[in-house]
Amino acid sequence: MCATLLDVAPCLRYAIGMKATVIGAGLAGSEAAYQLAEAGVRVKLIEQKPKKRTPAAQHDFFAELVCSNSFRGAALTSAVGLLKEEMARSGSFIMACAQGARVPAGGAFAVDREIFGRAVTEGLHGHANIEVVCEEVRALPKASPRAPVVLATGPLTGDALAADLAAAIGQEHLAYYDAIAPVVSADSINWDVVFKASRYDKGDDAAYGNCPMNEEEYARFLNAVLEAEKVVPREFEEVRYFEGCLPVEVMAERGPETLRYGPMKPVGLRDPRTGHRPHAVVQLRQENAAASAYNLVGFQTRMKHGEQKRVIRMIPGLENAEFERLGSVHRNTFVNAPEVTGPLVELKARPGVHLAGQVSGVEGYIESAACGLLVGQLLGARLAGTPITPPPPTTALGGLYRYLGTAREDFQPSNVTWNMIDDDLPRVETTAKGKRRKIGKRERREKLSERALAHLAEWRAPKGEALASPPPA
Repeated sequence: MCATLLDVAPCLRYAIGMKATVIGAGLAGSEAAYQLAEAGVRVKLIEQKPKKRTPAAQHDFFAELVCSNSFRGAALTSAVGLLKEEMARSGSFIMACAQGARVPAGGAFAVDREIFGRAVTEGLHGHANIEVVCEEVRALPKASPRAPVVLATGPLTGDALAADLAAAIGQEHLAYYDAIAPVVSADSINWDVVFKASRYDKGDDAAYGNCPMNEEEYARFLNAVLEAEKVVPREFEEVRYFEGCLPVEVMAERGPETLRYGPMKPVGLRDPRTGHRPHAVVQLRQENAAASAYNLVGFQTRMKHGEQKRVIRMIPGLENAEFERLGSVHRNTFVNAPEVTGPLVELKARPGVHLAGQVSGVEGYIESAACGLLVGQLLGARLAGTPITPPPPTTALGGLYRYLGTAREDFQPSNVTWNMIDDDLPRVETTAKGKRRKIGKRERREKLSERALAHLAEWRAPKGEALASPPPA
């Protein structure tokens, strides 16, 4: 439980008449509910678990991490690292719980799923301004500006609710598929073959296991992946994969070297048995605090379960792998946010209904939670009578918010990227000796991060500004 966060937060400004409904207790919904409650809003948080689970769910905790246990890069030179830091400085409930559940992951930020999920669940159940209701929502509830609804049902929005949402916005949903990576037990890994190391000795070497392959082993494995029987989508389903989470077999179909330049990239690693770089490598990332399980990094798959076991056991060091979870494919439903929503990601066709998380068109754990934070804080401030502007576009939070309001020909869910953040910093500078010097990418990103955090601090200072409309373009 995030006791320190809850203990110090002034969470009981209980304003009569200020109420909101949040549908879905995933990362976005959990964050939005907490932020609204902290603003003194009485929140009804509706979650269908434990009565009903989506096909991807494994347990009944809130904010369940159904794919990887990684929140990706931690460094401020990555856009997602900056986003996490901005969230933490903005009072993110999800980031506080994640920090308490963190496990070694080299340069990444990974968590123990159970510790994290339990902390989020207990924190929300224990909040005096939150009422948790267990039921399935099949249609959009009535909403108004004084009693708003936040829809945060994630990529697996139920069919009935998705149909009602589609009818409300007057257009078909777009859909693609996410693929989940397998998890193997640590004691079934052959550690005489698998070696511990992070690429280029970056981070904690104990965080990753590496299964080395020579050229012949890689060729056999690649052929097995291509020939394995896959789960076939239903005829009426259009498969549109997210490029950042492609199934391993889809990457293999793109060419024999695609995997070696993707998740099986061997650069920065040296097999201590040979002293040389392997031809290819499968990385295993620590799954939990006890280090009793590891997930296969980048190995999302739609192979049938029996085929997964056969193919994965061809990987050196995993010949006797015991699987705690097999890979699967699931639908991801989202709306064309720039077309159907306005400020605060509010549906134009249903005023008072706001979207948060992946259903709104962001992609990833952190981005979903960030969307919940933004909607929760901005909406909470408006309900409290002290509306504020969204974060400036020079910040990662502001850039993500702007992305949801910027029309484009083919809107697709996206992780946070540097391209979303305003970048008007000089690319060349004059040295003390009068020479012109090109500023390198890493240095530029360090400067952008420094400016973003400074602008975030300015934005968070009380100003009593009015909410901008529409979101900054």
